[in-house]
Amino acid sequence: MSENFTPFVMDGHIHMINRQFYLGGDITDHYSDGQVDLPRMRKGGVDAIFFSIYTSDDYYPGRFEWKQTMVLMDLALRQIEKHKDQIELAPTASDIERAYKSGKIAAFLHLEGAFDLDGDLGLLRVLHRVGVRSLTLVAHNSTNHFADSCGSHGKWGGITQHGVEVVHEMNRLGMLIDLAHASDQTIQQVVEASSDPVLYSHGGSRFFVDIERNITDKAARAIAAKGGLVGLQFGNSMNNPRYAEWLQKRKMANPAAPTAGPASPFTSIEAVHEAVAKTYPPEPDPMPENLRMPVGQMVSVLNHWIDVAGEDHVSLGSDLDGWPALAKGMRDIGDYPLLITTMRECGWSEERICKVAGLNLLRLIRQVTER
Repeated sequence: MSENFTPFVMDGHIHMINRQFYLGGDITDHYSDGQVDLPRMRKGGVDAIFFSIYTSDDYYPGRFEWKQTMVLMDLALRQIEKHKDQIELAPTASDIERAYKSGKIAAFLHLEGAFDLDGDLGLLRVLHRVGVRSLTLVAHNSTNHFADSCGSHGKWGGITQHGVEVVHEMNRLGMLIDLAHASDQTIQQVVEASSDPVLYSHGGSRFFVDIERNITDKAARAIAAKGGLVGLQFGNSMNNPRYAEWLQKRKMANPAAPTAGPASPFTSIEAVHEAVAKTYPPEPDPMPENLRMPVGQMVSVLNHWIDVAGEDHVSLGSDLDGWPALAKGMRDIGDYPLLITTMRECGWSEERICKVAGLNLLRLIRQVTER
């Protein structure tokens, strides 16, 4: 393997623009905290990203999710235009390749959370017109009005008939369906309903950490059989069995106090902004250093998925600035080369590294967006 080997790297889930919305500043600023900015992206050799815009669960009770999505979208598009010498909107695989060849970071617009709890198809079409080419089908950790999340009690037994209509409209538009945060039933039913391959953008394997947020081997096989991908989230909580066991013991020793029920909805979107702003800048919860996983544990999860689904169906979705506590030696996106180096040290071929680091995602995007 060449010492100068530098694969094309595309990350399938990076939180962008939310920090700038709540705290100000530009995506080109080199922050001393958090995990992502363009200068550190350059340092880490990341060439393309799912530019993920996150509408958090806090906006749902008052039904502010659509307005917040559009506010964040406006800021994202203005930031990309302002810094077009460094980053370029790339709604297709060909656009991603063009940006890469010109030395720019390619931004593939993605939404996480509810664009609309009702799944209005007209609003979906509006998002497509402004450049969005991927979104999570469920409302983050909440069940929306057409699809069950893994983070709440199932209401629909998967997806409703309208959920099927949302899937079919995304297929027609050429929008990539992301099943991260979806329930097991939702994943299975969407794979069956979709004419296109789908993506599980960021998570871990339930083989290693048995939590509902992680994907089962059965679901990974189903996604792969349809031509889709499963993507690795970089955090200890999803990939590190020792840390997961420690968290469970701490939870059992300190059970949460009972509550009177869900909090009342905020009366204005400004009140939601004020509450959410207190959670920024995003920093992972502290964890005992002796429990922090080595980078090799991430490769172990990837190897398991390769055994289960094949190397053509595995990708990376770090979830950086989404609060993942990273492996030893990794603090932010600038440390991405540690993962690539560890892949090499674990005996991966250049071909396999290239596929998992970015080419699998590029192929999937081409298949969905260029028909």
